[in-house]
Amino acid sequence: MDLHGANRRVFNRLGGPSAAPTPDSSKNQKVCYNWRAGTCRRLPCPFLHRELPHPSSAAANGPGASKRFADDSGFSSPAPRRGPNFNSNHNNSWRRMGANKVVRKTEKVCDYWVQGNCNYGDRCKFLHSWSLGESFTLLNHLDGHQKVVTGIALPEGMDKLYTGSKDETVRAWDTNTGQCMGVLNLGGEVGCMISEGPWLFVSIPNVVKAWNTQTNQELSLSGPVGQVYAMVVGNDLLFAGTQDGTILVWKFDTVTNSFEPAASLKGHTRAVVSLVVGANRLYSGSVDHSIKAWSLETLQCLQTLTEHTDVVMSLLCWEQFLLSCSLDQTINVWVATENGNLEITYTHSEEHGLLNLRGMYDSESKPVLVCACNDSSVRLYDLPSFSDKGKIFAEQEIRAIEVGPGGLFFTGDGAGFRVWKWGEPLPKP
Repeated sequence: MDLHGANRRVFNRLGGPSAAPTPDSSKNQKVCYNWRAGTCRRLPCPFLHRELPHPSSAAANGPGASKRFADDSGFSSPAPRRGPNFNSNHNNSWRRMGANKVVRKTEKVCDYWVQGNCNYGDRCKFLHSWSLGESFTLLNHLDGHQKVVTGIALPEGMDKLYTGSKDETVRAWDTNTGQCMGVLNLGGEVGCMISEGPWLFVSIPNVVKAWNTQTNQELSLSGPVGQVYAMVVGNDLLFAGTQDGTILVWKFDTVTNSFEPAASLKGHTRAVVSLVVGANRLYSGSVDHSIKAWSLETLQCLQTLTEHTDVVMSLLCWEQFLLSCSLDQTINVWVATENGNLEITYTHSEEHGLLNLRGMYDSESKPVLVCACNDSSVRLYDLPSFSDKGKIFAEQEIRAIEVGPGGLFFTGDGAGFRVWKWGEPLPKP
């Protein structure tokens, strides 16, 4: 066995001074792919275990220097050692040496960073931020509740923001200072909360509380059986979706200065958890997986939509479209046909169940869809393209999203809520 000959050939391939052309020199001038990946175990290996020199350096070293062959990428610069996630732009996050290591971030917030004691800094593979995206920023995080926030409301003409929680309280916050100005104990978990004009409506089991924030008038609206999970105002009527599947309706009486029962809409077989008003209709989503469309004039059911396969958690009217999201991990976009009935025109799929939808405009007045998912994150999409615009993370599921003035929006997570702001539009070239 010619061990000396084998060693000599290996030495020549590595650039030894006695290297001489061979009949198979083209084969010997190929760089070993497995060596680049750090996994070659062939001894001897018929391919090079070194990078070929740049053509300019070969010319500088004289005619006897090794010639470099173009790699598959077509770049004239030396090819990097290839590993997983290699691409032709040489933007490879894998490195053989740790000194210049580029860390690929995982879409998960670092637990140690949250606690204030992560020692890895920029080298940490987890996020040291509550969001991904450059078009919005976090302004503040306000804590105070003991359980998850289920409602956020900004009554018209007020400098206060209100939050309701499963800890059975409503808190009032000064929008200028971010300070909590007061706590109201209700004696029951807050199911949802909305504002309409000066009125603040808060649901707890078996009752809806109404406060006029300008006159301090307080009313109790009886009738619900169990919790109220959704409320909306339309056509001067207050609608409330209840635990038993009924939608209760009240109308404000200017004579008695109170809300009087007006109707009770039945049709859903399980709890109603989402309501929205648009195009002179009321739309309701339920745990029974269905969406019902009701006439605001007659309060009669006009259509039942059954395309979702799980709880319809949230509904949104946007221009001529109805958007619905569900725990079945889809967002359906509905449009009216010539006969007035709704049909699906587009379906967007997520990796997780969806909890809440809100529509807003960014700093460039472009429409944005905000979607809360049950993996404790919020996804932001441009409309109508559904192109990714960013992501928000939280410690618990986000059950409440509210849009404020001046490019502000709010997300309720865990024991508090976060204040976000759309950034200034980039200058046009």
